[in-house]
Order: sequence, then C-alpha cells, then structure tokens
Amino acid sequence: MRDHLKILEDKHLLVVDDEPDILETLEELLDMCRVDTAASFQDAVTCLKNNAYDAAILDIMGVKGYSLLKITRKLDIPAIMLTAHALTPDNLKESIEQGADAYVPKDKMGDISLFVSDILTARQQGKKAHVTWFSLLKPVFDRMFGQGWRKSDQDFWDEFDEKQIAGRDDIQQY
Repeated sequence: MRDHLKILEDKHLLVVDDEPDILETLEELLDMCRVDTAASFQDAVTCLKNNAYDAAILDIMGVKGYSLLKITRKLDIPAIMLTAHALTPDNLKESIEQGADAYVPKDKMGDISLFVSDILTARQQGKKAHVTWFSLLKPVFDRMFGQGWRKSDQDFWDEFDEKQIAGRDDIQQY
C-alpha cells in the first residue's frame, strides 16, 4: 500500500454530491475508508448530526456546499471542496476564506486519496494542508484561469502565500 494511503485506513468520510456517478466513483477511489454518501444538503445534515467524521468532501453546487462547509467547520471536520461548475478564482478564494482545507476540480478526482491523506496528515501535525494541494493544482488553475489570474486579487494571494510557508520544506513547494 502506498504510504499516503496508510493514514486513510478505516477513516470515516462524508462525501456529498448531487451526481450519483460522482458519489460512486469517490466511494471506489476511497475504498480503504468507511464512506457515507449524501446526495442532498438535508441528507448531509442528517449524516453530520448522527455520525463523527474524519473528513468531508463537499460539492459546491447543487448541495449548498458552502453551507455544509460552515457546519463542518463548526464540528471541526476538515473539508475538501470538490467542483466542476463552480471552478472559478472567486470560488477558490471563497473556499479558502470559509475554511476549506482543499479545493479540488472534479477532473482531479483520481487523486482524491492524496488530497484527503494530505489534509489528515496536516491536521495531525497541527497545520493547514494548503501548501501541498495548492502546489499540486496551481498548474491546473493557471491553465484554466490564465497565467495572471491571481493579479486581480494580488493582496489576498500574497497573504495566502505568506501564511503557507511554515518552514524550509514549504519553500521548496513554490
């Protein structure tokens, strides 16, 4: 088993998306975990009321992802925002501001175990996982949004970059 998968063994995850095929795919990709799925906001709220989760994967559109993010933050559950239709610089920024631990385009779903293991490892170390996922996805965002996409909100992104550097290892990510 690859090293990053060890931390996922027997973790309890909540996956919320209004597309059944996405739920099924994520269940398969995260088969080393116990995965609960919800196809609606209300189903997700019920799951959150009745279970303890190690992490949540939340679609932004269709299931009130930002409202669910607020709930997971209050419950201290690390959350990954997963999106296809809301893939914009503004939604990326809003996800970060509201406390998401990662923001992943659906076309990068194949790497979901890496993103989940990253946020769980960072959580164990008392850190945020932004450095790893952002460095992995920055080329994707540059391709989708254009090379200068961060310039429209330069102060926010400069502060984001500054907060992410915790030590020498983090500097190598840039």
